[in-house]
Amino acid sequence: MARPPPTLAPAAAAQAPAPIRRRTGRLASAAVIMEAATTLFLRKGYAGTSMDEIASLAGVSKQTIYTHFADKERLFSDLILRNAARVDEFVEQVGGILEDSHDLEKALLELARRYIQLVIRPEVLQLRRLVIGEAGNFPELAGTYYQRVPERVLATLATNLEGLAGRGLLRMDDPVLAANHFVALILWVPLDRAMFHIEQESLKPARLEQLADAGVRVFLAAYSIF
Repeated sequence: MARPPPTLAPAAAAQAPAPIRRRTGRLASAAVIMEAATTLFLRKGYAGTSMDEIASLAGVSKQTIYTHFADKERLFSDLILRNAARVDEFVEQVGGILEDSHDLEKALLELARRYIQLVIRPEVLQLRRLVIGEAGNFPELAGTYYQRVPERVLATLATNLEGLAGRGLLRMDDPVLAANHFVALILWVPLDRAMFHIEQESLKPARLEQLADAGVRVFLAAYSIF
């Protein structure tokens, strides 16, 4: 005798198929909510995004969002700080590239190219614009993001440049200033244009490599002992 098909629980039966949902369970719900919130906040900004829109895109109820995040502000803050954590891998790469290098120019060129490719990625630029755009409304969050991303990279770079100076490969009085000079020489041209959405020739991969290489040459002209 054939068994009747199983009936769905009321909550599950009432819920429409999730537009971007791929997994089930509490942790999966949080991940899907974060994915939907990221998409909408980057596209529409904080004020232009509603919790109803996030719930709709995530394919969950608004109550489900509130079981994970106290309110829209907390969701926004968690989104920014989770993305800030992505800098960890690059910070580790800085030391790996520079600490034991025996070819200073080659190491700096590799670092510069990786750095410029990381920062000029569309999603990174969008997040940067979002943080800056909301800095007036969320000054503490913007400050925390700056400390965890740009400032952390600068501090790591300064430590490694100081190490290179200690090995007699560079000369400098102020490693932090030298790190700022390196970053400015690499990033200023493409990042300044990108923040104003002028994403043309200067943001193509070949052009980014040219800018990175030129920045390294100027940096070495100022700081190399040779």
